[in-house]
Amino acid sequence: MGKPYSVLVVDDHPLLRRGICQLITSDSDFTLFGEAGSGLDALSSIAEDEPDIVLLDLNMKGMTGLDTLNALRQEGVTSRIVILTVSDAKQDVIRLVRAGADGYLLKDTEPDLLLEKLKNTMQGHRVISESVEDFLYELKDSADEQEWIDNLTPRELQILEQLAEGKSNRVISEQLHISEGTVKVHVKNLLRKANAKSRTEMAVRYLNQ
Repeated sequence: MGKPYSVLVVDDHPLLRRGICQLITSDSDFTLFGEAGSGLDALSSIAEDEPDIVLLDLNMKGMTGLDTLNALRQEGVTSRIVILTVSDAKQDVIRLVRAGADGYLLKDTEPDLLLEKLKNTMQGHRVISESVEDFLYELKDSADEQEWIDNLTPRELQILEQLAEGKSNRVISEQLHISEGTVKVHVKNLLRKANAKSRTEMAVRYLNQ
């Protein structure tokens, strides 16, 4: 997954969507995979091939960003999915991260910073706008967090530590000298054991325990 990174822009406002697409193509590190004006269009546009990044609006008519995110993950899409929205509401941040978003950025982000954040997500980092970053601590479960961690195998714990550093499956596979498919299986088992909806939620809970 080398440069240029392909980006699918999903937003139901044509003018804004065009502006985001122009921003993406202005940087040689990115290429425009396509654009979609709805969640359904987004799903159909990646039926045969996946982009590296899905830049997804939250408040869309019909399928919301959350609906679209859930549908993409249920289809097994492994693209980095970054929410780009005007909403800085705590419940939205928590809900989207729990559902498996790899980032949550606000639309008032400076253009250069937005491009930088998208590059960061391709390095395996979680990208969250600074003004809503503190909301991630709300993901911590008050239940005994140590129990599920104690039940992990040494390899699962090793992978969890890498996830907590924000590393992608590909980076983990390279560092541990195992296949990306094996990493995916371990991550799926980790999510089940942690009873977590996303790798970000699991990582935050691990770091907070």
